[in-house]
Amino acid sequence: MNKIIQKKKLKNNTSRGGQEWFQDESFWAEFAPFMFDEARWIMADTEVERIVALSGIKRPAKVLDLCCGVGRHSLAFARRGFQVTGVDITDSYLEAAGESAAAEGLTIEFIHEDARAFRRPGAFALCINLGASFGYSSDAPDDGLILRHCRENLAAGGVFVLETIGRETAARAFVEAETVEREGWKVSAHYSVVGDWEKLGNTWKAQKEDIVYERSFAIRLYAGTELKKLLLRAGFDEVVLYGDLDGRAYDQRAEMLVAVARKADIGRRALHTIGKNRRAHSESRIYRE
Repeated sequence: MNKIIQKKKLKNNTSRGGQEWFQDESFWAEFAPFMFDEARWIMADTEVERIVALSGIKRPAKVLDLCCGVGRHSLAFARRGFQVTGVDITDSYLEAAGESAAAEGLTIEFIHEDARAFRRPGAFALCINLGASFGYSSDAPDDGLILRHCRENLAAGGVFVLETIGRETAARAFVEAETVEREGWKVSAHYSVVGDWEKLGNTWKAQKEDIVYERSFAIRLYAGTELKKLLLRAGFDEVVLYGDLDGRAYDQRAEMLVAVARKADIGRRALHTIGKNRRAHSESRIYRE
């Protein structure tokens, strides 16, 4: 049976006394039809297959889908026999995800909570954060907080897969505007560089006859080396960067910035510590002699 668990809202989760843009339910409701079209639903199965290959996890491992949205990837993992928990801040998305799971006879736990607050130490073999759902907060330290919690939520030997927009790919493929028409809607997106490529500014507008939706927001960008350092500071033991979920190199042909970060299992960590201590003892002995 699927259930949606309501959590208390994160305290002090506003910036400069106001609500963060991603906490506004109406934004996600207005633009959902354009963010989760049929093509994106179809992509989810392939993306999950690639994540399974990159991470090496085996069913029925426990998977945390952080910022799960309408549950595209949660559903795809559950179909493959994984135990899935989806976390998102948007009530309407979780309701839709729960309905989709029930329609397929899948059991998925959906939790309504801010990604910065969710904690379940040592519970998961895999944590995923996909679709450029990182770097939303106006306060940069929040990004490190999310990564530390992701590591904490992993069991020993667990894997975290993060897919975001790299600063390098954003600069290489930068366009000022894009426009599409879909089912009578004209949807446009205008982009701008915020600061010294600190963020990518977005202004989205959807118009159909007399109905107009328009919102502006910015997403923090990281270079590959910066993201890798941030993950290591969060406590991960190994970080490998890729240019997409298909495992291509993070080079001039990269589509996205994908980080696969691993939390060492207890055995490997113990052996590493023993080896490190032995080397230090040996070096000290040579020095004394």
